[in-house]
Amino acid sequence: MQNPGDLFGPDEVLPDGSFDERSFFAEQPTRGKNLAKATSTRATMQPEAHYLGHRERLRNRFRDGGETALADYEILELLLFRLIPRRDTKPIAKALIARFQTLAGVLGAQPALLQEVKGVGETVALDLKLIAHVAQRMLKSELREKHVLSSWSSVIDYCHAAMAYEATEQFRILFLDKRNVLIADEIQGRGTIDHTPVYPREVVKRALELSATAIILVHNHPSGDPTPSRADIDMTRTIVDTAKPLGITVHDHIIIGKDGHASLRGLRLI
Repeated sequence: MQNPGDLFGPDEVLPDGSFDERSFFAEQPTRGKNLAKATSTRATMQPEAHYLGHRERLRNRFRDGGETALADYEILELLLFRLIPRRDTKPIAKALIARFQTLAGVLGAQPALLQEVKGVGETVALDLKLIAHVAQRMLKSELREKHVLSSWSSVIDYCHAAMAYEATEQFRILFLDKRNVLIADEIQGRGTIDHTPVYPREVVKRALELSATAIILVHNHPSGDPTPSRADIDMTRTIVDTAKPLGITVHDHIIIGKDGHASLRGLRLI
């Protein structure tokens, strides 16, 4: 097998010996016989940029019809055009959707899992995660300076984007002031695939430090099923009982799954 260093410069070869797949198709400076090798290799792997017309048609459909004119894998193709500029990205987009089921599943997947899909290297995996975090920031910005209880759908959308596809449990708290405006959003604990240690006194202590008068508890179920467990219910009631004498209200405990959520208050469990 040919060493990537034979075709690529030291700045393009990664520490583990692999190479940045985006630079593979970039124009290379003249390097004598190495240039001939690179040109020959590119010609063998990509004999003709047959996908360029397809890209233009896809861009035109998006321009004229917006995202509703495209399937999930086509939206993903548009992203991959920028990340892998000189490669047919349609098979990669379809493979990602097949593996992770939805566009949200792709963007929520861990980088190591993304790299198990042929054609996706570390650089592209991290770029996809960057896009996911940009989306999360946008959703979170919808909560700033707003009455959270009257923007409940925005709360659910943000929590789902931030937590639904995590491989392990997270316990998050939204801290609110007396107007129910968001003061802080913090992850208080990370656990295993089915458990996160939560200490009610620490939850209340942090609320007092932030001068919060209300909190919303949120955690995810990596299994995908948001049904609350007995332990979830008991822990929530302990936090409610600890917080109430100090003037702190627990508005809800939301459990996030891949396909939905559960509200303990909505289920009348608190």
